[in-house]
Amino acid sequence: YTFPKMGEKAYFIAVPTSAGTGSEVTPFAVITDEKTGIKYPLADYELMPKMAIVDVNMMMNAPKSLTAASGIDAVTHALEAIASMMATDYTNGLAIESLKNIFTYLPRAYENGANDSEAREKMADAATMAGMAFANAFLGVCHSMAHKLGSFYHLPHGVANALLINEVLKFNSEEVPTKMGTFPQYEYPHILSRYAKVADSLNLGGQTDAEKLEKLIDAIDKLKEHIGIKKSIKDYGISEEEFLEKLDAMVEQAFDDQCTGTNPRLPLMSEIKQMYLNAYYGKHFVEKEMPKA
Repeated sequence: YTFPKMGEKAYFIAVPTSAGTGSEVTPFAVITDEKTGIKYPLADYELMPKMAIVDVNMMMNAPKSLTAASGIDAVTHALEAIASMMATDYTNGLAIESLKNIFTYLPRAYENGANDSEAREKMADAATMAGMAFANAFLGVCHSMAHKLGSFYHLPHGVANALLINEVLKFNSEEVPTKMGTFPQYEYPHILSRYAKVADSLNLGGQTDAEKLEKLIDAIDKLKEHIGIKKSIKDYGISEEEFLEKLDAMVEQAFDDQCTGTNPRLPLMSEIKQMYLNAYYGKHFVEKEMPKA
């Protein structure tokens, strides 16, 4: 493209080639510092494309690994947008419709690939709707942690999010958090009831909000298993010694990540560390289990 005149912006048309990031409709970009290796998001509405062409033909032959990673990335976009301190009825509607599509069509897109054009199209729609949701509501600490996990260990971004989202759902659902987010809209964010509404929209069952959250987490686990995502960080071949050695640096960088500011429950560094450890071992980690140096 011929460089535009100073002060004039080129007409920016974005054409996604995967059903996942939704970046064709967002003001976000992610960069990696080539010297430090730190991965960090940029947010500026000047980055917003003028037009998005969401053409499923660009995604029909995506391999299974990309279908899985990008599809589960869209799940985390929708869930984090719903929990965000900046969520609105508009963003919630987009996010919930996106999740309905994903839970119905991602397994089909993963299994059938180019042979299931309907599933591919619905996943393309889902990714873009989730992108529109978080373009306005922003994200949360799951993405903060995933940016660093992916950067430190070269995991696909969607996989990193998938490994952390369950821990973040449990963390955010605390009804009276120790520290709230930066932009409180209510006396308390009431995130548990928001997650319960998601479970209701997916017809997952459950009587109480707590039961509905458990049903939602179970459904996410089943979806991840169906599309080949492993249960823990450890399962991706990351050694315990290396993980524990780099953990504190990862925690500090995640705390400083731009996405942390709109999380409904403002995490302490110790709480981010606990979530990382839980996700690494695939279970609640107790410090007395920490290996001796």
